Amino acid sequence: MYRNVSDFIQEWTQESRGTASVIEAISDEKLDVAIAEDHNSLGWLGWHLATSPAFFGSLVGVNVTPAGDAAKVPEKAEDIHKAYEQMAEDFRQEAERVLTDVSLEETVEAMGGQVSRGALLRTLVNHQTHHRGQMTVLLRQAGLSVPGVMGPTKEQS
Repeated sequence: MYRNVSDFIQEWTQESRGTASVIEAISDEKLDVAIAEDHNSLGWLGWHLATSPAFFGSLVGVNVTPAGDAAKVPEKAEDIHKAYEQMAEDFRQEAERVLTDVSLEETVEAMGGQVSRGALLRTLVNHQTHHRGQMTVLLRQAGLSVPGVMGPTKEQS
């Protein structure tokens, strides 16, 4: 849970850069790679990360324009990457503008109960990290280079 806005902004900035590098590693030819049939693909995961901050933002009062229709994954990896980077920056700017340390402690109706805004922002970052991890496995499965987010990867050794 975040208790001050500057901690959230600092972590969001760092984590969204890492996520952007993972999304940037996707190629058009590999958008459909999934761990198995009927599982989430690289393209779907990248697009989900580009669109889901608008949902979390609506819960905490950070109103940002969705990157697009969550159900319509773009056919170009670059479009997903650009949409994610724009969403991440829009979210950062709007969070800085509207959130206060006091507002992070306030509870809102979300996820079937009362949850603090600071806890929902932590869930947003955790959600992004979860899917980014899935994507790194799929990148390697697809034969694409995995960028170092938390340190160097095998490809960077």
